[in-house]
Amino acid sequence: MSEVLQILAEKRSSVGTGKSRELRLKDKIPGIIYGEKKDPILITLDKKKLKLAIQDAGFFSKQCEIKIDNDIFKVLPKDLQLHPVKENIVHIDFLRVGENTMVTLFVPVKFTNDNKCEGIKQGGVLNIVRHEVELKAPVSKIPEYLEANLDGLEIGDNIHISSIKLDPDVSTIIKDRDFTIATISPPTVMAVEETKEEETVDEEGAEKTEESKDSADQPEAEKEKNQEKNNEDDKK
Repeated sequence: MSEVLQILAEKRSSVGTGKSRELRLKDKIPGIIYGEKKDPILITLDKKKLKLAIQDAGFFSKQCEIKIDNDIFKVLPKDLQLHPVKENIVHIDFLRVGENTMVTLFVPVKFTNDNKCEGIKQGGVLNIVRHEVELKAPVSKIPEYLEANLDGLEIGDNIHISSIKLDPDVSTIIKDRDFTIATISPPTVMAVEETKEEETVDEEGAEKTEESKDSADQPEAEKEKNQEKNNEDDKK
């Protein structure tokens, strides 16, 4: 687990579309804390600070603390609602969690040692099949990310979920197969460039052939021209 992010919030008593719109005009975002079979808590958060927090790619896979006055609530971000057109933050939900709470969530995959990947050095391309993997884990053991090591991989090699280390208490939601995370694919751009080079060479060769043919035909043309001139002279 990484360092726990603490977010400051305030309680709110008003609900409804109009009240929520009024809060957003004041750069406040309405939210809610629910779960653990306890009464939900309506809250507001500072818009700028929340936008800064959600820029972290692993925000929705990290446990947070919501601080309201002197109370601290351990939570997980669960749902972020955006405006359908403007894409502004409209509302955010947090799930209240305890030490042994089991949660299902997506965790990002981080690829390491790409500078030691033989396939990439040879011009291969890292084709990412899954940027995130859905896991079930105790809230205290949620990994910040899953590490996929590229060291020593060749073109054509695959990275499967079995090659990624997981805590014994953490499991994937997909259990019926050793699914693929990424592959080292053969280079495609080089093949296109080689084809273009071959076409250029062929065109140049064809042009040279035509030039050679024209050069070879030129003496014959001169002969025909001289023959025609001699015939005209004979008639005279």
